[in-house]
Amino acid sequence: MGTSCKFAPTRWIFPSAHCILIGSSDNHHTGLLHSDFQIFKSSNFKIDFLSSRMDFTNDIEHCLAVLEEGGLILYPTDTVWGIGCDATNAAAVRKIYEIKNRPGTKTMIVLVAEEKDILQYVPNPDITVFDYLQQAEKPTTVIYPAAVGLADNLIAADGSIAIRIVQDSFCGHLIKRFGKPIVSTSANIFEHAAPASFKDIVHYIKQAVDYIVQYRQDDDAPQTASSIIRWQQNSPVVIRP
Repeated sequence: MGTSCKFAPTRWIFPSAHCILIGSSDNHHTGLLHSDFQIFKSSNFKIDFLSSRMDFTNDIEHCLAVLEEGGLILYPTDTVWGIGCDATNAAAVRKIYEIKNRPGTKTMIVLVAEEKDILQYVPNPDITVFDYLQQAEKPTTVIYPAAVGLADNLIAADGSIAIRIVQDSFCGHLIKRFGKPIVSTSANIFEHAAPASFKDIVHYIKQAVDYIVQYRQDDDAPQTASSIIRWQQNSPVVIRP
């Protein structure tokens, strides 16, 4: 990693990340920091065009360090701000239940980056759900009937698991770099209102995590939770619109 930081069981605060991209007057290829980003070739590109993709680079590095050591992050998603951890680490998942005062019977959502991740963590999924998700008008979480390779305390009593293919550049990049799914649960105490933006997150939650992402903290546009469906007989059963 370009920037490394050692995990400790205390809260970390890092300055906002600012990246400078320098273009060439020649036709040189200028690539972003991850293979999933497109390569831009231009003699006169605009730095502003790329800055939105670059300004979370430091956040990604710090999140990776925390996640790899079983810590918790507070981060923006394609819906509301969430508390996250390694979705394969039961001890890390347990910390989130404790912070939120959330009953273990109220399982949490798992985020993945791509359709192929579903095939890795869900045995024999009905892939026709992917066509539905591509047409969905808002982020949609699917409750699948079974799971493999995820923390036991994320799996419901009936064996089902809630997973969303995330539609957000920061989350997608983080999950791909981490190489595993991450938990996403709204950044609030159980049965309290989910925060519509970062400014609505209570101080207690901020103090309880190991790293707070700087990216999008100033985005005041109100966000809402995802839709939740079950996929049965080639059609959705809506749990939450």
